[in-house]
Amino acid sequence: MKWMVAIGCALAASVCLAQAAESFRPASTNVWGAQYPRIDDAGRVQVRIKAPEATSVKLNFWNGPKIDMQKQSDGFWTVTTEPLVPGFHYYTVAIDGAEVSDPGSHAFYGGTRHASAVEIPEPGATFYAIKDVPHGQVREVWYHSKVTDTWRHALVYLPPGYDAQTNTRYPVLYLQHGGGEDETGWIRQGRANFILDNLIAARQAEPMIVVMAYGYALRAGESLPDASATAFGSPQMLKAMQDMAATFEDDVTQALIPFVDKTFRTRADRDNRAMAGLSMGGMQTFHITLKHLDLFSHIGGFSGAGGLLAPGGGKFDPKTDYNGAFADAAAFAKKVHVLWLGVGTAESERFRVGIRGLHESLNAAGIEHVYVESQGTDHEWQTWRRALNDFAPRLFKARKARS
Repeated sequence: MKWMVAIGCALAASVCLAQAAESFRPASTNVWGAQYPRIDDAGRVQVRIKAPEATSVKLNFWNGPKIDMQKQSDGFWTVTTEPLVPGFHYYTVAIDGAEVSDPGSHAFYGGTRHASAVEIPEPGATFYAIKDVPHGQVREVWYHSKVTDTWRHALVYLPPGYDAQTNTRYPVLYLQHGGGEDETGWIRQGRANFILDNLIAARQAEPMIVVMAYGYALRAGESLPDASATAFGSPQMLKAMQDMAATFEDDVTQALIPFVDKTFRTRADRDNRAMAGLSMGGMQTFHITLKHLDLFSHIGGFSGAGGLLAPGGGKFDPKTDYNGAFADAAAFAKKVHVLWLGVGTAESERFRVGIRGLHESLNAAGIEHVYVESQGTDHEWQTWRRALNDFAPRLFKARKARS
């Protein structure tokens, strides 16, 4: 009788293990045919790496756990994480101290390198999902910049019907990536094209062209400063950032915008031109738009705005900063149709304090703007997806009201 009970327990245990294994599924970010990394409905992640001669393997989620993996008898190292918050998570694997990507995952450019990632679905959030709606197209373009004397790369989202509706012209949103990322980020990590597809299909946003350009630029004849000889936060570093920001400003205003207006059917006036960006891209957006209100009338900062380039060492003065763009609240309201700020509630203090402080300063100065906090999200793509989903429907309404 005891052996029957033992067999029954063993069978039950095997069924439970099988059910537990079946609850995990390959991540949507995997390469074709890869069974790992795997995720479950609780947000846990299983990673499996073959390194039979390694003595130590660690899993490094950039916004999450850094944990030891366990070696199995077949030479694979495995680990199952605690539940991660929904969204897009970069990670790497440290094999005997060497940081590498997981061959089972697609590579995504972030943190100045290509890294692995897993997507943890957010229950009930479909605004960035691929749906059965008309889809726009994302095209690659190269434009020559006299500012940098180089060919520069950008991605351009064209809304559904762009090729068929040949008499229609469209407003343009210039949408910038963050530090350590590139022009592919808003499509590959941010899913901006699907967000716009869904908003346009629901008639919540105006059909628009979205231009995503590479945010790093060096003026012709200049070279990168030696980062190893420049301390973070030093005057030399700040000057290097200011020089690069000024170069990118000139590239956008003197090369990119003319190229886009010449190449695509745009509405080439300030009422139909917006700019927004995440983190560093938000800083660039404020730096460029507030100096060129003759070109832009819609402004968005996603976890980034004035930042390190604000005069006065980051202390915002609405009367004098940005050449006095905020000095007259009534005049600013006539020029800027949308000023949008947002931050995740789980972001680090420096981001939360900085963005909230700017929001409070704008309120005190009587500057009309939108301020949104993304609940529970960090300095990560889920925050910025939500930001774009809130920002895009607010754009180009002034033009529609006049027509």
